[in-house]
Amino acid sequence: MVLKITAIFGVRPEAIKMAPVIKAFREHPDLFSLKVLVTAQHREMLDQVLEHFRIVPDWDLDIMTPRQTLTQITTRALEGIERVLAAHRPDLVLVHGDVATTVAGALAAYYQKIPVGHVEAGLRTGDKYAPFPEEMCRRLTDALSDLHFAPTQWARDNLLREGIDPECIFVTGNTAIDALLLTVDSGYRFGTVGHVLDRERRLIVVDVHRRENFGRGIRNVCEAVAEAAVRRPDIYFIFSVHKNPEVEEIARSVLASVPRVHLFEPLPYPEWANLLSRAYLILTDSGGLQEEAPSLGTPVLLCRDTTERPEAIQAGTVRMVGTDKQRILSALDLLLDSPEEYHRMSRATNPYGDGKASSRIVKAVASRFGLGLESLK
Repeated sequence: MVLKITAIFGVRPEAIKMAPVIKAFREHPDLFSLKVLVTAQHREMLDQVLEHFRIVPDWDLDIMTPRQTLTQITTRALEGIERVLAAHRPDLVLVHGDVATTVAGALAAYYQKIPVGHVEAGLRTGDKYAPFPEEMCRRLTDALSDLHFAPTQWARDNLLREGIDPECIFVTGNTAIDALLLTVDSGYRFGTVGHVLDRERRLIVVDVHRRENFGRGIRNVCEAVAEAAVRRPDIYFIFSVHKNPEVEEIARSVLASVPRVHLFEPLPYPEWANLLSRAYLILTDSGGLQEEAPSLGTPVLLCRDTTERPEAIQAGTVRMVGTDKQRILSALDLLLDSPEEYHRMSRATNPYGDGKASSRIVKAVASRFGLGLESLK
């Protein structure tokens, strides 16, 4: 038996984390036939990842439109995915994470009575509006899924509390680490940001883009970056400016003329991953960076008031600072001025796995569908 699998994703973070899973399944063509469907609500950023990992989609819905709403993304994705699944009839649909495409893929598969596997299942904050809409996207997806690939024991415990059958939950680690280890190279030659890298100063990477921080929250982060850059000539910032106007307009208005702050559009994934490996610390509201940075020994200051990844807080690799300007500045000063505090964070154990999550997912699927594990060892 060859199991027909369709992997569905639509945006860059999900593509990055699904790429090593696709690679792992395709290493066993005698057992699996995996096809890729992308919705592409973020066209350019998605294409960079597809090119890096050499993934050619079998179906590309190309649903991106200017200033699209969550409702528009969800309905267009659901309709397009339904057409593909009805015609192709896979044995299993794989979705990842917590975006609109994740829910649409799971719901479309459910309507076709096709089993769903959720990669990165079980993450929770307990607040349906934080992060928005990710918290409800993952809750709804888990309710629709048949196989749950939880990155940690904590995520598994969340699923158990919600009544998910323990036989359907597999603790795998996070595939973000798999992707990172496939990409980071000590000899990497930078392109876009190469001309601003400064060996004499410590680099701080900034990435803020969460919807719950739109407006005052993002402005506070930008103002903290501006003040830190002006009063501390020993550091410099590379700020990844997301294309959403809610982020871009504020970042450029506050930071465009500030010394030692370099604004860039989101970098291609290989350049981004290797930049993270050179960073002294990271200031972000990203979910994925809470997982990736610890595997590189890079401390994270998290510009949020809740997190669905508390393992990193508990491990000491991430510190939650919210979006209060003074709180951010105090946390920056502490890590810049205290070698002991910095090393405590940078040397803490990464709770998100060893880079073998994808192979564990493959083995779990093979086991559940009775394909045998002997050929996967």
